[in-house]
Amino acid sequence: MITPTTLEDVVYNPPAYVWAITIGGPAAVAAVTCAVLYSGAKRAGLGTRSATLVAGAAAVLLGGWITASAVIAGHGWYEAQAGRVPWLAVAAAGCLATLLALSRIPVVTRALTAEGMAARLLLPHSFRVAGVFFLLYMAFGHLPAVFALPAGLGDIAAGIAAPLAARRLAHGTGRRAALWFNAFGITDLVVATTLGALTGYGLLDVTPSAAPIGELPLVLIPTATVPLLLALHITSVSTLVRATRPAPLADRLHFGATSS
Repeated sequence: MITPTTLEDVVYNPPAYVWAITIGGPAAVAAVTCAVLYSGAKRAGLGTRSATLVAGAAAVLLGGWITASAVIAGHGWYEAQAGRVPWLAVAAAGCLATLLALSRIPVVTRALTAEGMAARLLLPHSFRVAGVFFLLYMAFGHLPAVFALPAGLGDIAAGIAAPLAARRLAHGTGRRAALWFNAFGITDLVVATTLGALTGYGLLDVTPSAAPIGELPLVLIPTATVPLLLALHITSVSTLVRATRPAPLADRLHFGATSS
């Protein structure tokens, strides 16, 4: 159970610029993801209309969930309390499972596996530099350093590395670097999520309390942005691994017959 030391911990409202960074970064991640899906659908030969529908559906889904999660947080349902279902964890897990399931829809799969998508899937991670808001929360005394430092610094590092890894991969020389980037990015998210759960649910006795994790605007990160980033990582790794596999024997025989 979270036991805030002061009333300010419960009703803490960050400055406007912290709100802007905290919301702007995740919004940019979602927007670029939709743009990447549109590009992938076009490259897969689906046509402008189908590509627009894919990107539009993604925008509605992501925007709708962010809005719904904000409403849930506004009612205080994400706050950690003894005897209450950990709805924040349920929401995060459900969002990730939904995104991975939707990626198996044939038209979405075609868009995600189109030529050049391995590099483009890394681009949304560039906006993880907005993770500086974790450090701002810590500086204002409203997040424990044991959580804020690895979460903030890890996100900033991933945000800086993402466009570099994408550029190398686009030039055909960065497959290994892209795999290492995905490994680092996943590790960063898992570590941050674990520390957030430990401090947020009082399993680690820290000061200040981690109450803002379950409040707006910060709660949108674990419930919406982290699942999206993890889904992007998983899809990217799957795309990179699939690209290195030899074609099935039947396909190679068919190609050989066609060439002759």
